[in-house]
This record gives sequence, C-alpha cells and structure tokens, in this order.
Amino acid sequence: MISIKDIANQVGTSPSTVSRVVNGKKYVNAGKREQILKVIAETGYVPDKAARSMVLRRSFTVGIVLPDTFNMFQRQLFSIIERHLDSFGYHTMFFFVKFDGSSEEEFLSRLKSEKLDGIILLQEIQGANFYDYVAKVNIPVVMATFNRDNLASIHVNEEQAAYDGVTHLINLGHRKINMITGSGFSFGLQRAKGFIRAMEAAGMEQAADRITFVQYYTAEFGMYGMREHLLRGRDFTAVFAATDELAVGAMRVLKDEGIPVPEDVSVVGFDDIDISSYIIPRLTTIRQPLDKIGEQTALTLHKCITGAGVNAADMILPHKLIIRESTAPPKKAP
Repeated sequence: MISIKDIANQVGTSPSTVSRVVNGKKYVNAGKREQILKVIAETGYVPDKAARSMVLRRSFTVGIVLPDTFNMFQRQLFSIIERHLDSFGYHTMFFFVKFDGSSEEEFLSRLKSEKLDGIILLQEIQGANFYDYVAKVNIPVVMATFNRDNLASIHVNEEQAAYDGVTHLINLGHRKINMITGSGFSFGLQRAKGFIRAMEAAGMEQAADRITFVQYYTAEFGMYGMREHLLRGRDFTAVFAATDELAVGAMRVLKDEGIPVPEDVSVVGFDDIDISSYIIPRLTTIRQPLDKIGEQTALTLHKCITGAGVNAADMILPHKLIIRESTAPPKKAP
C-alpha cells in the first residue's frame, strides 16, 4: 500500500510537506504541490483516515441536526451543505429532532456519546442544556437559517424579507391580506413580525388577526391554513405564506374551491425552492441565497474547527423578491 513516505521519496521532498498538501494546508511551493498531486493521482493514494484522525486529534465527523419532518428547502440546503463538507474531508452524522423538550433531551444524550468535530443546526434547538453542553466541551456550532447570540449563524433578515414580500402585495393595491405561518421556529415568528409591520405601515390595523398558525411548514399544512381562512369567509384578496410549501398547499385549496390565482387571490411565498418556478401559476416568492447559505455554513464550521475562524459570526445574506405569475392587482369592485 502506498504511503505518504513513498510519495515523498518519489517527489524528493519530506513526508511533512506531502502531509500538508493532503490536508489542504498552505505554505507549500506551487510547483512542489503540483508534483505531489500528480504522484497522488498516478498512484491512487488514499489517506489513512484513522491515522489522520489520531495525528490531528480530530474525528473528521460533523453532526447535522435535522427536524424529524423537514421541508423541500431544508432538503435542498442539507444537500448543498453535505457536498461542501465532503470537499473538506468530513463525514456526516445525522440527528433527527422533534420540536419538543423530550426529543431534544434524547438528542443531547446521544450527542454526548459521539465524538464530533462540529455541529450544524438545521433544526432550531430550544433547550438551554444543549447550548450549555457545547460551550462546556467546546464543540463549534453553526446555525443555518437561524440566529442566536454567541453562535455562528448564516441567515437572511427574516423580518425585512417578509416585510418586502407583503409590501409587494400592498403596492399592487391589496389591503385585505392574510398570512399562513408555522407555530414553531423563530424564523416563522420573525416573518410574522415582518407581515404585521408592513400591514401597519400601510395603515391596516389588527394585522395579527389575519395570521393563521399551523404545526409545520409543509404543503399539507398550507392546505390546512387556507381552509381555515376560507372558513372565516372570503375577506381577503391576497395571502402571504411563510414558506413556498405552505404557499403551494394554499394554492391547491384555492384551485379545488374554484378560486383562481392571481385573478381572485394573489399568493406570495418564501424561500424560492425549485418547484416554485414550475407550478402553475409560477410562484412569486422571497429568494433565499440557498447555495451561498450552504457554502458559508460548511466553510464557517470548517474554519471554526481548524482554528482559522474561531470567533462566532452572525452572517446576514441578501434576499431578493422574485415576482412571477401568482400576484396581480386585486379585482376592482363592480
């Protein structure tokens, strides 16, 4: 079996120089690096991960915490993060957590039995015990699409993004706007704040009464939310949904009830997942920079693990309103 020492002998350099190239370290002459990489490719050398872990005292394993029921946006984001982690040489270990205290405690118990280099949260953990533990054992944590004091966070300005989506409807002439959002996760509440702020800025009082909270952010619960709004009566011309999947579910119910979108009801979503540009009508939505969030989440954690960026950073990335076919001015009263 080929070893680092064998590669060093072929290139005419030291094993430590070869090791720096293998581990992606700097301070290697460009010409020498190219020679080493060429020999690695020719020999088919594969690093001994066990030996590498022992030398660097790292497991090269990252824990990814996911909700037990996760939506399309989280699936897309997870895939991007995992791809970038793989490019840094990390394995991934999954933890599926429900949005309740007992599930979080079970997760924490399992976490304590594992040796991880770092943790990425795609599920927002509420209990203080988790945060106390990771601080005590000094495990780097990065939150993707959430933010919390003293932790590295990669996200958009949720409240402002929602404000912009609702303002788009207001600028079209809508005044009776309802909202569907989830009851869990801070981002849902922040988006509700943006909805209320936009409505109140336009002089519409009691905006909070126009919000329906559902359990999850999926299409199925978007259907539940829209049915709830219809049961209260057709006193709305537009709906702002806290996720695209909620919007898709809402549009399904409107279609079933013979209520055309956007002719009778305009709909705005949030996230700009892949399906948003394929459904009929195509969905107006708030675009989160999915690729950038995934890339920066993996990169930030890698920097924290390797000591290249040990300080927590709250990175706010730009959002963008994507106007498609699901929004139009409201019908004029006859």
